[in-house]
Amino acid sequence: MQKSIKRYFPIFVLPTLAAFIVAFLAPFMMGIYLSFCKFTTIKDAEFTGLSNYVRMLQDKDFLNALVFTTVFTIVAVAAVNVFAFLLALALTRGIKGTNLFRTVFFMPNLIGGIVLGYIWQLIINGILLPYGVTITTDAKYGFWGLVVLMNWQLIGYMMIIYIAGIQNISTELMEAAKIDGASGLQILKKITIPLIMPAISICLFLTLTNCFKLFDQNLALTAGGPGKATTMLALDIRNTFYGRIGWEGVGQAKAVVFSVLVGVIALLQLYITKRKEVES
Repeated sequence: MQKSIKRYFPIFVLPTLAAFIVAFLAPFMMGIYLSFCKFTTIKDAEFTGLSNYVRMLQDKDFLNALVFTTVFTIVAVAAVNVFAFLLALALTRGIKGTNLFRTVFFMPNLIGGIVLGYIWQLIINGILLPYGVTITTDAKYGFWGLVVLMNWQLIGYMMIIYIAGIQNISTELMEAAKIDGASGLQILKKITIPLIMPAISICLFLTLTNCFKLFDQNLALTAGGPGKATTMLALDIRNTFYGRIGWEGVGQAKAVVFSVLVGVIALLQLYITKRKEVES
């Protein structure tokens, strides 16, 4: 069996490896090179060293987008995971209509980001209009609008993962804790949370990366307004690359820094949470 696997392994892995190289690795390496160039197309790229990165660090729009994205991510990740976990706890108590509730809460995740952005723009503007303001009147409306949108979209998805983690906990262990007189809060802190750390790791990873690289919802809901106060990193990169003549190299430099930043943060989060996982 092992000989057969070794013999045919290259055949099965080759299509996936080729697709990975063509669709991801080659463009990524080309993107890194272009971030050190001044260009309008790949053919006229002129190597300029670190000038694009210097201009990037001097760009206030990029720094403001970085701060806004970081604050938004912290708030959204905390809110999504807390509410998703509480819903998972509620829907693993054997209440009537559990399957219906799970389906209803999960459904927003099936709607595309652009559609969600326009739907919530209409809803929020409808709420704010009697007060003579819109979502782009003040940055705080856009910020909390994005937080609400991300919660509505991701809570159901994360809830399903938490439910799977909770249901994987041994019922004998829970019953033993209750017999020993442990309170509900003690069971939650000492048994439930430690044993669902794999689910927490996955949910934190998904919410962290999704929030940090948010683009379509940001574009549809506020388009960065008012001004550029609610522009997130992905939208700022797009605006730099396509909206500022002569800034293509700077936009590419921002994209490289953005990719590295998301990767480092995600790996750091996985490293920290993985260390807290325990055997069930």
